[in-house]
Amino acid sequence: MAFEITDANFQKEVRENSGVAVLDFWAEWCGPCRMIGPIVENLATEYEGKALIGKVNVDDNPEVSVEFGVRSIPTILIFKNGKVVDKQVGLTTHAALAQKIEAQLA
Repeated sequence: MAFEITDANFQKEVRENSGVAVLDFWAEWCGPCRMIGPIVENLATEYEGKALIGKVNVDDNPEVSVEFGVRSIPTILIFKNGKVVDKQVGLTTHAALAQKIEAQLA
């Protein structure tokens, strides 16, 4: 299951993470977000122990969303060693996201 990232735990879970973290910025009311949700959950299971896969509700966590300029959702940000290294805005496939994650794990 994808980890819930909040304004409160972002520093510890993502910025101080020495590995790969993948964050899905979403909202309850967003149709495309609900469509990509199951893909993110599958990735969380697939990459358990290899990468942190998390979800950030933009309505509940405005600080993190504003810090990274998230204006369109869904937005997926991929972090490595606490820094953004890749980005995907809008719907995408499981294979495309897995490829982006694998590139950072290599």
